[in-house]
Amino acid sequence: MTEKRKGLLFGFAAYGLWGFMPLYIRLLEEAGPIEVLAHRVVWSVVVVALILAVVRRWSYLGEMLHRPKTIAWLAFAATLLAINWGAFIYAVYAERVVEVALGYFITPLVSVFLGVTVLRERLRPWQWVALAIGSIAVAVLTIDYGHLPYVALTLAASFGGYGLVKKRVGAPAAEGMLVESGVLALPALAYIFWLAGDGTADTGQFATSVGITLLLIAAGLVTAVPLMFFAGAANRLPLTLLGILQYIAPIVQLGVGVLIFNEPMPPARLVGFALVWLALIVFTFDGLRNARREAVAVRAAQGTSYASSGAPS
Repeated sequence: MTEKRKGLLFGFAAYGLWGFMPLYIRLLEEAGPIEVLAHRVVWSVVVVALILAVVRRWSYLGEMLHRPKTIAWLAFAATLLAINWGAFIYAVYAERVVEVALGYFITPLVSVFLGVTVLRERLRPWQWVALAIGSIAVAVLTIDYGHLPYVALTLAASFGGYGLVKKRVGAPAAEGMLVESGVLALPALAYIFWLAGDGTADTGQFATSVGITLLLIAAGLVTAVPLMFFAGAANRLPLTLLGILQYIAPIVQLGVGVLIFNEPMPPARLVGFALVWLALIVFTFDGLRNARREAVAVRAAQGTSYASSGAPS
């Protein structure tokens, strides 16, 4: 099997698992959303630490201790990730999985917007067109919902911001995840112990809630496994192809929301989603075309360099 095919399999696995995540969260309805978030943080630390112990990749963590700015940025990333996870869990509990899908559909557009406003990047004309269509889509969906689709916007802004911070830091996936989860672990543990002492936590009632306890413990594995698959895909696939694969997750989430959870999809909402999809088509087409132009330019530059070096024809 070629490395590219392995990368595709890893990518489909990562985004497929993220797409079906609402089904797992719905199994945890006996627990409160904050408790689920706390367990996801704590058990993620355990799972990622075990993975790093197996592969013996602790050197980066040692270096990080001497880089307080990096730790500060990862702490900020951890906060954004907690907001994203919390909004996701809340949306599933509130039967708003369709809005979750919307959030992850518009995340690439939010990332472009952050690139302009924060990194001062210059957009190509078709990227401006995609952002304009996306803005119209949000306006249409606001009219349909009767308010801003704040769950979707929170998910998109937090994940887009998280990606921006991760790009700035450049930390490896597993090591960065361990630090981020570690930052949140102490308050998460404190909350879990407080619930257990108060007698309201599901994990404090093993006799009656063994199933929910095991599911909460598995939250770390459910979080870490797609991340590892994603890292495997990112190491083997070009960024343009990886960017296209990211639409798998919201497509699956939309199917779960409409077909399994029977959430409504009135005509106005469908129009809003159609506009989002149009914006993503424009955005993806422009990205692929620009990547192709850059590849041609690189090959041409290499050919010129080779010719000028005096190599025989």
